[in-house]
Amino acid sequence: MEERLQKILAQHNVASRRAAEQLILAGRLKINGRIAQLGDKADPRLDEILLDNQPLPPLAQLRYLLLYKPAGYITSVHDERGRRTVIDLFKASAENFKSQRLYPVGRLDYATSGALLLTNDGELTNALLHPKGEITKVYQCCFRGRLTADKLSQLEHGVKLDDGWTAPARVRRINDAVVELAIHEGRNRQVRRMMAAVGLEVIWLNRISFAGLTLQGLKPSQWRELTASEIERLLAIKESISNK
Repeated sequence: MEERLQKILAQHNVASRRAAEQLILAGRLKINGRIAQLGDKADPRLDEILLDNQPLPPLAQLRYLLLYKPAGYITSVHDERGRRTVIDLFKASAENFKSQRLYPVGRLDYATSGALLLTNDGELTNALLHPKGEITKVYQCCFRGRLTADKLSQLEHGVKLDDGWTAPARVRRINDAVVELAIHEGRNRQVRRMMAAVGLEVIWLNRISFAGLTLQGLKPSQWRELTASEIERLLAIKESISNK
């Protein structure tokens, strides 16, 4: 089955799709002896695909990991300012993880802890981050201030932020200082800004679920491979989003 060259290069861990376009435009890719053009397709099983006159590396083994990110780590593979990143939590395996091009799916800010998916499945990553996917993220939030019925209603129905109104959220009061919020948008620091918009100060924030993946069995800094059933469910979500 023929696929776009950008997708093939990403599958073989050569480059991201955007970087693959630059390789093609630079004339560094050949299909069956001719220089490839942007928009070309190929079948890796039948066609000879060369990068700088060398065969592509073997097809990448797809991996899916769930990390309980603690606060105090950057959600990135590396940080120019030398701050600790989530990849550092894998310790001796960090370099191996980098070579496999495992990347976080979305972001949790520096001060936020919780469920973080990492994978080298670029198609799944793109699907889960696409706005039309409306992937549910559930947070527990400890706050300072008084959560009145009116404020709770505002959070549920949407609050106005500097980048527009938020979509309705599912909100559950746990006690006088902790609330659980389920949202499906992916705006920067969204929960913190929603709480601030109704006059509440976030003390700590923990994402307890992402796309149905929970922290059950994990402690901060611990991670695990996804089960076969979890992977199957995520791939079904990806397929559903692709068909929208």
